[in-house]
Amino acid sequence: MITDIKPSKLMWLDLEMTGLNPATDLILEIAVIITDYDFTEISRYISKVKNTRSQLQERLDSNVWWNDYPENKKLFLDQSSQGQSLAKIEQDVIELIDQIAADEVIFLAGNSIHSDRKFIARYWPALDQRLHYRMLDVSAFKILMNQKYQIEFSKVNNHRAILDVVDSINELKYYLNWFFKQ
Repeated sequence: MITDIKPSKLMWLDLEMTGLNPATDLILEIAVIITDYDFTEISRYISKVKNTRSQLQERLDSNVWWNDYPENKKLFLDQSSQGQSLAKIEQDVIELIDQIAADEVIFLAGNSIHSDRKFIARYWPALDQRLHYRMLDVSAFKILMNQKYQIEFSKVNNHRAILDVVDSINELKYYLNWFFKQ
C-alpha cells in the first residue's frame, strides 16, 4: 500500500450483498463514483456480479431482511447470470483508479463503508491494496447530526448500489451545508 502520498480523490462505493458476513454472503452489485473533495463526479462504474442462481437463491432466502425488498430480490435472481465475474470487476475498478488517481491510494467513502471494506478485503485483495487505510464513513456524521443536533437526512431506502452511492454523497453534502450555515 502506498501511504506517503495524500489521496486527492474519494472513491464512493456501495455493494449490495445477500447479507453482512463476507465469509458466507455474496456480492450482488457494485457502484463506484469517484469525486474530488468538492464532490464533483469524475467517473463512475456500475456492475452486477455474476452468481450461481441456486447459491444466490439460498443466500437471499436465508436472510429475512430481503423479504422487505421482494422486487430487488427478484431482480437480483433474474439477472444473476448477466453480471461480471468478481475478478473482472476488481480489474475494472483498479483500472478506473489508475486512470484517475495514478500513483495514489484512494480514500474509500460511503455509508457504513466498513461493511463494504470487509467484502473488498475478502473478495478483491488487489483492490484493497489500492485503498488508503482510512475511510470516509458518512455514518459517523449521521450519528453526530442525529444525536447531537436532531438533524436527519431523508433518503430513500431503495437498496440499489448506484442510488445508495448518490444518496451517501448528498447526505454528506447536506450535513456539511448545515455546518457552514451555522
